[in-house]
Amino acid sequence: MELPPNNFKRALSERRHQLGLWCSLPGAYAAEAVAGSGFDWLLFDTEHSPGDPLTVLAQLQAVAPYPVSAVVRPASNDAVLIKRLLDFGAQTLLIPYVQNAEEAKAAVSAMRYPPGGIRGVSGVTRATRFGRVPNYGMRAEEELCLLVQIETQEALDNLESIASVEGVDGVFIGPADLAASLGHVGDPGHPKVKALIEEAIARIGACGKPAGILTPDNAFAARCIELGTLFTAVGVDAAMLVKATEALARQFVRA
Repeated sequence: MELPPNNFKRALSERRHQLGLWCSLPGAYAAEAVAGSGFDWLLFDTEHSPGDPLTVLAQLQAVAPYPVSAVVRPASNDAVLIKRLLDFGAQTLLIPYVQNAEEAKAAVSAMRYPPGGIRGVSGVTRATRFGRVPNYGMRAEEELCLLVQIETQEALDNLESIASVEGVDGVFIGPADLAASLGHVGDPGHPKVKALIEEAIARIGACGKPAGILTPDNAFAARCIELGTLFTAVGVDAAMLVKATEALARQFVRA
């Protein structure tokens, strides 16, 4: 049985833009419902959602038959959480709150087996097709993709050193936390925040790494793509559900 290809990683390496949707609803049913909507990747979040490794497992299983890539965000840059998600079959991880090169290196180490890293070894996991993928331990790294998230002024100050870490496949900008770090909590659309994001996209590109972002602002999303983001999430499932249901209710609620 062959090692499944990581189409998301290959697209980034070929400089093909990947359009994404942020999935904060933890259910497999919701994940499957959006899996065929036309996005290139879905982000399954366990940092700012009720999701956990077990709900992610169900989501990975639900979307597996669809032509969409799964990206998973662990709750933190934690080697145990990373190990579990990789064993469950996640191939692309987005690690939150990476502040410097040392933290980026720790994430790389958690993604790799010894001697290049510290990932624990188990031969009978979903990632190995329950032991059916020949030489999984030697080949896993080929299809694993590590994205690191910068979301503070400190991370921006260290951007080049973070992006230059060998084993980091992409750098993702987190506008909400970045805005808070800059004194504009709740206002990721502040002109200063947007200007720093635009500058960061260029800086990431200059390091030779793909840049990514999440923004529900369609105009700014288009601007980021124009500037060179290669993986751009343009909506959050829960927010879209809230807005659509409120809009529907307003059509029928009397003033």
